Amino acid sequence: MDILSAIRREERKLEKQVASIQHKLKGIKAAAEALGRSADKKVTKSTKRVLSAAARAKIGKAAKKRWAKLRAEAKKMTN
Repeated sequence: MDILSAIRREERKLEKQVASIQHKLKGIKAAAEALGRSADKKVTKSTKRVLSAAARAKIGKAAKKRWAKLRAEAKKMTN
């Protein structure tokens, strides 16, 4: 029955960890409510970053250059 007692000890240890985490969560929620916010609110997305047309063109040109270089190297390898 040594295995059974080890399992029970591990179960008690995990239950203590769960209780500790629940206690911390209650504290965080209480602090959030004290600040006038609900801790259950979803995190909102930030605004989408927008690139200028010039920046997009520059990135596209660099990508085409990289792909051309890779294709050239692959062609050298096959020949």
